[in-house]
Amino acid sequence: SVFRLLYLLQQETSSTELRTECAVVLGSLAMGTENNVKSLLDCHIIPALLQGLLSPDLKFIEACLRCLRTVFISPVTPEDLLYTDATVISHLMALLSRSRYTQEYICQIFSHCCKGPDHQTILFNHGAVQNIAHLLVSTSYKVRMQALKCFSVLAFENPQVSMTLVNVSVDGELLPQIFVKMLQRDKPIEMQLTSAKCFFMNVAALNSGGWCFLFVFWFLTFQTLPCLVRMCSKERLLEERVEGAETLAYLIETDVELQRIASITDHLIVMLADYFKYPSSVSAITDIKRLDHDLKHAHELRQAAFKLYASLGANDEDIRKKIIETENMMDRIVNGLSESSIKVRLAAVRCLHSLSRSVQQLRTSFQDHAVWKPLMKVLQNAPNEILVVASSTLCNLLLEFSPSKEPILESGAIELLCSLTQSENLALRVNGIWALMNMAFQAEQKIKSDILRGLSTEQLFQLLSDSDVNVLMKTLGLLRNLLSTRPHIDHIMSTHGKQIMQAVTLILEGEHNIEVKEQTLCILANIADGTTAKELIMTNDDILQKIKYYMSHSNAKLQLAAMFCISNLIWNEEEGSQERQDKLRDMGIVDILHKLSQSSDPNLCDK
Repeated sequence: SVFRLLYLLQQETSSTELRTECAVVLGSLAMGTENNVKSLLDCHIIPALLQGLLSPDLKFIEACLRCLRTVFISPVTPEDLLYTDATVISHLMALLSRSRYTQEYICQIFSHCCKGPDHQTILFNHGAVQNIAHLLVSTSYKVRMQALKCFSVLAFENPQVSMTLVNVSVDGELLPQIFVKMLQRDKPIEMQLTSAKCFFMNVAALNSGGWCFLFVFWFLTFQTLPCLVRMCSKERLLEERVEGAETLAYLIETDVELQRIASITDHLIVMLADYFKYPSSVSAITDIKRLDHDLKHAHELRQAAFKLYASLGANDEDIRKKIIETENMMDRIVNGLSESSIKVRLAAVRCLHSLSRSVQQLRTSFQDHAVWKPLMKVLQNAPNEILVVASSTLCNLLLEFSPSKEPILESGAIELLCSLTQSENLALRVNGIWALMNMAFQAEQKIKSDILRGLSTEQLFQLLSDSDVNVLMKTLGLLRNLLSTRPHIDHIMSTHGKQIMQAVTLILEGEHNIEVKEQTLCILANIADGTTAKELIMTNDDILQKIKYYMSHSNAKLQLAAMFCISNLIWNEEEGSQERQDKLRDMGIVDILHKLSQSSDPNLCDK
């Protein structure tokens, strides 16, 4: 039994040969099903194996490490089990020098157990970079590969590790130079792919570390990027195609030029369409192994393709058009939104979000395929990571030129979006209020009233006092859109005037940046444009004094916004204009206007 094997493994009275054989058998068991691994974990196999690493016998240490490697690469093993005892990492670092097998297994353990900034920091602080660097020139291919994979996870989105990596040298060569050599076409595909990842992870550090920017860009464009595109071709293994597409998606995510170059390299956009054709139509009876293999990777392939399409279409309108014109693309995205795999759903939503930045596609393809329907379904019940991207996409579908805006409104979106504004998740609050802001733009009075009713005065004040400036700005943008066109301004101010004026006062008195104050003054200017609403300003001496104060402010934007308020209050054609002009003249507004007419700023002077 497992208990008996673990007992013999831990008995120092057992011979080293017996203990080594026990570790080998346990490793074989760990290679079985996930239930096998769960059973071994329940029997506390990891502490027993870690204890075995203290033995002086190298063969026994290697057997324990091999078994540990097999246990840790299983998806059911929590990575944190490696970090529970602070001395374990130090001891593993010390064992790196014992043999090529200890090097291979320890690097593999680190690669699988480094899942975020906390793990990266622990390994970095224990000297992982310095201890593993020399393994990149090992005579063993397996050791070089595992070291390379280790660096790719250590440096992932970690500037501290990247900055250290670029300054480390092995046998007189800097690590980036070693990565470059490993990218050459005569090297195995796996090595090219992983070194491409490593090289890209360090691009930011390469620039700040004194490397020539033009060289870095040239290398990314003519070496790294083509290498990754080649990994996406039909001829590669499915695993390589997944990793190639995901790495390329990350590489080009924020760079417009790289997106353009990638889109025209080796017909990449068309090539990715093949990712959706798995499992293949081979008969399960004639090729059961092939079917099983395809099924296993089908989700990963679709996820990788959606991710890469999202990155490719992030900025360029022509690229988005090419993506959407790829065979059955919109149908594939719609199907992806309802997949059982959360990762595929998230990638599909990201792809949809990227394509929804296109005005043309919002008016055509998005409408033809009624994309808003599955999107609204996704928003009803999804984890936060999907909700954030889906609600961002909804913001685009609610822009005034989008034909989807009306059916989305009819499907109960206001209630959904109002609930998002109460989320503890900041991104969801921002997206909820942003979507409402877009919804309110040039909307009918009924929609505006429904938004105010759905939000409630209390929630509106909550959003206006939010600590995040994005939430505050979008809420002010919503108010500004609600308070547009005179009948709407007068109606809303007749029902919510007191609360809105109170909110405006609080913001103008608070410690806020120029943009927030400018937006607030623009809301006042809109209120001043109302027929009856303007009286709420004229009868509020505190607000009038604030407008006067901002007319003399040192910032021209605030001065202009304050003058818009005055301008809307004094139109001669409007009833009561003379009384309003007299009151403002008595306050000294005319004197300030005379002074501003001599301003060196042409905008202020003209206004």
